[in-house]
Amino acid sequence: MFPRLRSGLSAVLIVLACLLAPCGTLAGWAAYGLADTGRYVAATAPLAGDPDVREAVAEPLGAGVVDQVAAGPGPVTGAVRSFVRDAARSFTRTEAFREGWVAANRTVHRAVLRALRDDAAAGRPVTVDLAPVTERVRDRLARDNVPFARRIPVRHTEVTVVPARDADRLRKGYHVLDVAAFWLPLAAVAFAVAGILLAACRRRAVTAAGFGTALGGALLGLAVLLGRRLTVTDLPGPVDGPAAGAVYDALTATLRTAAWLLVALGLTVALASWLTGRHGRVPHRRAPAKPPRPSRPAPASETAWRAPHPDGYRHRS
Repeated sequence: MFPRLRSGLSAVLIVLACLLAPCGTLAGWAAYGLADTGRYVAATAPLAGDPDVREAVAEPLGAGVVDQVAAGPGPVTGAVRSFVRDAARSFTRTEAFREGWVAANRTVHRAVLRALRDDAAAGRPVTVDLAPVTERVRDRLARDNVPFARRIPVRHTEVTVVPARDADRLRKGYHVLDVAAFWLPLAAVAFAVAGILLAACRRRAVTAAGFGTALGGALLGLAVLLGRRLTVTDLPGPVDGPAAGAVYDALTATLRTAAWLLVALGLTVALASWLTGRHGRVPHRRAPAKPPRPSRPAPASETAWRAPHPDGYRHRS
């Protein structure tokens, strides 16, 4: 009964380790990948050259300029609207837009991260002041000798990035992820080691843990693909469609790589364990039969006694 209990407990521990491995990877990506401003900016900076992202930014940018022009005394004609839209699209191809894109992402990320880590900010929305970004774009346009670039006004305007209700919910989730990102990987390793040590056949336990880890990595990769479809479908406004897909792919590139690493690591461990057991097994050979022991020669007295006598009688010497 004890070996069965031991094997059952080993199986449970290995299954838990295989389940915690992808969960720990996901938590670590969210806590140490998305929550790091440098990594976030490095992931989103190339999006400034993506055509879908540029088009998604040009639309609201041109609409905002048209609204400001419409507030003036003169009427806004169709020709003016078309000119503004073309100018906005042209601006998204400049170096000034790339610098502004990076600066805006860094500013917004720092503001969101500061609000998530500050419990005293509960009940308040996350806002940012985009005046430094506007100033940086203006200076870049002035260096590129764009006419009237120095006349672009720089106003300190607080822009709401995350509403108060969503910010409170994200703050709670961030604290949970911060704890899970540290403990889940440690728990996965501890459960795997304990399950292997308790197993009656440790080689089979290592093989099972390897295959389970690979399966967990495959499920994590599938979850990333499903998350992309749900995210792109649910996002409203100008960020939907291909632009949202490009942003999602840029932010989850590290997570997809981690999922493939789990698959590769698990299959490598399982294959190595299986090959070690297959080729390291010594074939059982039957021991050769012992040769029959030679019979001891009979004493001379017995031989003489048993030897027949010529006259038909046995003679004892």
